[in-house]
Amino acid sequence: MTEHTQYNENPKLGELRQKSMKLPLLPGVYIMHDRHDKIIYIGKAKALKNRVSQYFGSQEGHSEKVRRMVENVDHFEYIITDTEYEALVLECSLIKLHKPKYNILLKDDKGYHYIKITAGEYPRITEAKKIEDDGAEYLGPYTGSFVVRQSVDEACRIFRIPTCRRSFPRDIGKGRPCLNYSIGLCLAPCRGRLKKEIYDEAISEARDFLKGGTNTSVARLTERMNECAEKLEFEKAARIRDRINALRKMSDRQKVIMTSVEEQDVIALAQGSGSTCFEVFRFRGGRLVDREQFLIDDMTELALCRSEFIKQYYSMRDVPPRVTVDGEVEDSELLGQLLTEKLADRHGRKVRITVPQKGEQQRIVEMCRQNAAEYLAQAKGRTGEVTAAVDELGRLLGLDSPPEYIESYDISNTQGDDNVAGMIVFENGRPLKSAYRKFRIKTVEGQDDYGSMREVITRRLLEYSQHKDEGKGFGRLPDLILLDGGEGHVNAVRPLIEASGLPIALFGMVKDSKHKTRAIAAGGREISLTRSRAAFTLVSSIQDEVHRFAITYHHASHGKSVIRSSLTEIEGIGPTRARELLRHFKTISAVYAASVEELCEVSGMNRTAAENIIARKKKKDIND
Repeated sequence: MTEHTQYNENPKLGELRQKSMKLPLLPGVYIMHDRHDKIIYIGKAKALKNRVSQYFGSQEGHSEKVRRMVENVDHFEYIITDTEYEALVLECSLIKLHKPKYNILLKDDKGYHYIKITAGEYPRITEAKKIEDDGAEYLGPYTGSFVVRQSVDEACRIFRIPTCRRSFPRDIGKGRPCLNYSIGLCLAPCRGRLKKEIYDEAISEARDFLKGGTNTSVARLTERMNECAEKLEFEKAARIRDRINALRKMSDRQKVIMTSVEEQDVIALAQGSGSTCFEVFRFRGGRLVDREQFLIDDMTELALCRSEFIKQYYSMRDVPPRVTVDGEVEDSELLGQLLTEKLADRHGRKVRITVPQKGEQQRIVEMCRQNAAEYLAQAKGRTGEVTAAVDELGRLLGLDSPPEYIESYDISNTQGDDNVAGMIVFENGRPLKSAYRKFRIKTVEGQDDYGSMREVITRRLLEYSQHKDEGKGFGRLPDLILLDGGEGHVNAVRPLIEASGLPIALFGMVKDSKHKTRAIAAGGREISLTRSRAAFTLVSSIQDEVHRFAITYHHASHGKSVIRSSLTEIEGIGPTRARELLRHFKTISAVYAASVEELCEVSGMNRTAAENIIARKKKKDIND
């Protein structure tokens, strides 16, 4: 979320709004043009007037991408249709034709992929994007690289085919075997002790596996193992047995990402700084056979974002009978009708767009979302765990986008004395210690945490108004404020946030009887964190850190207060002189060790006060 992006208001905004208010309340497609008459956005509407006029009113509620689009609109045109469904079909057709800048546009770089078994005395198994005239054997084509990469990795691992860069027979006996041999993943012909027939046997069995799949390979290998045992070829039978066990273990691992739904696509998204990543899992025969990721510009209207993605994605891909998504989809019924027509199933099946809430399907959706977060994190140089946690927290709190810049506050005092507050900052899920701030409470006497929190937030908002042009430190507006406290703290502060008119989300962090994070306080209710592990971990880290920071500051402040109070007991030494003495000498021991002349050098001191300190020191020595 970029708070300080500057926008130039479209000078034609009033004219465009007047024109939009004259549109009919009929379904249709609207087409936005820039000043060069280039189409920059195409959309459909159930009622053209209502939809198009929204763009040219107040810009406050729009996402950054929509504001950029509106800024560049010079004029628009529209096409009326008989039904909203016809508008949807026309919209898809026009987007595909014109590829407008501000619509979601997916780059389809998926070509054919092959599994290559090289020629030569010691063949290798690799991936390939095209067939070459090199004498190699090519299996395929496959439409996705995922299934090719997975199959090659599995074949090499199970049948222990070398994957290193050594060339055989040239490099046989010219070096020690690599780690793969030590962990049982390579036959290591480089050692010079491997019989050629064993290597050929492994390649042959790997080829059968790649052509026939796990079940066929297990059946054939079991038959061969029994034959070898009958012929008393026990070493060979043991080798085949190990391969059968490896195939079965692989099959068991695959069941983790298998579903009871034979044919479906699972779609989930993760949001980060300026970008959204869509992940698609494609299941056929209940097994994950392909996956794809797409990075697009950040969008805050997630239901619309999912709808646009689905329209674009299935303009490039075949349609399954079921599309499972991670949240609300705008116009899901119309989209289902559109996809059903594209499916053209001879059994009359309809395409269902579903949002699972529990069970196996919800687990698969969550796995898909975590993979989207991981891909986005790698693209942004972050960890997938942190990206997923920030994204999950935003969803949990119902925010328009993940809270990338979070501020948290805690009050600390000793029975109402030495009131202080600590402010910490988490940016992209990590502590930003350079932005931490300390507050000494000035207007509140006694133990009044609500009043103290109001003072701190008031001062914070004032600092923003004075430094907002800087865009950093106090000049940067948080996406989210988390108070260390429950509903009372939130209610005490909320009127200040609302009065400021600033778009800051505000929640409290609730602890249990053991002072552990339990829930989020929000608007008279509590949001449980028990089902959101990543968000729970993030909020717990924030609450622990703000408490540590505030109480550390309080202990330091309270200690100085105690020291100052021991000096103020001396006649002629008030709070101001005590503060100046400690500022000059640093410690109370150094104050007592100073001479009268040295004490008089301190600002505000006189000889009488200095002599009183010396007298107090002598009296203290006698008593000790």
